Amino acid sequence: MSDTEKGNQTAIQEFILLGLETFPELQILLFWFFLVIYLITITGNLLIFLLVVANQHLHTPMYFFLANLSWLDACYSSTILPKLLANLLTGDRTITLHGCLAQCHIFGICAGVETYLLAAMSYDRFVAICRPLLYTSVMNIKFCFQLIAGTWVNSLIFTGILVALIDPLPFCGSNVIDHYFCDFLPLEKLSCSDRNLLELLVFFLAIIFTIAPFLLTVISYICIIGTIIKIKSTIGRQKAFSTCSSHLMVVGLYYGALIFVYMLPDSPTLRPLNKIFSIFYTVMTPLVNPLIYSLRNKEVHKILRQLYSKVII
Repeated sequence: MSDTEKGNQTAIQEFILLGLETFPELQILLFWFFLVIYLITITGNLLIFLLVVANQHLHTPMYFFLANLSWLDACYSSTILPKLLANLLTGDRTITLHGCLAQCHIFGICAGVETYLLAAMSYDRFVAICRPLLYTSVMNIKFCFQLIAGTWVNSLIFTGILVALIDPLPFCGSNVIDHYFCDFLPLEKLSCSDRNLLELLVFFLAIIFTIAPFLLTVISYICIIGTIIKIKSTIGRQKAFSTCSSHLMVVGLYYGALIFVYMLPDSPTLRPLNKIFSIFYTVMTPLVNPLIYSLRNKEVHKILRQLYSKVII
């Protein structure tokens, strides 16, 4: 390979995010739509996080996981939405190579942690409902910290490896990323080198961070539903089913979108749908998590009312 060709391959230091260009006449409307979603997401998640940290009554394993989920979703949204909002408002869709890799890295870490955090939360509910006598001994503080630390360490390591493999890739030809944020799959497709190893690694990581925690979550909820069916009280059974169905809806939305984007074969037919499905796990899930997991909780309602009373007085 000549020096000129090498220079051409490494010359691209900036990318263009096409974003949601399918709807050019709706850019301003989309800006306000995503801005409202971002503000609600940040407010709701940080409120839950601060409530759990500040209130001793919420220092339990369930709320420990919820606080971590809320903080994670706030970081998740702040990785994706500010750049999308800036693109929609200014029309400037450029992003530097290092900025793109940084967004890839942070997004990958957050996504990897969230999948196993949802699995840990489902396991916590499984032990609480199906093995209540063992709950305090199994779900102790040490074990909870180990679960959280393990998810962060694994996600940091594997995402770091993936970014380290993408970083030295030569990019040539088009610098247009057909997405609204820097994701691994659209970015690696712009490389002019052999991508087989990288694509295999992405698929392998998708199995580790999507299929495995999804199966753990589903198995936990199947056991929970089996226990709920045995509840003699109709009201208690309906209440438990209502809670489980809400959780399963969020879990199905999140994992289903991840599986569609990262595990189905790449094809021209499915490619336009990837951006739509990506919105489910990057935008919608962080928005609804506080509502589904926390704000419907009576104990959280009670603490919010107490806080509101103190502020008013």
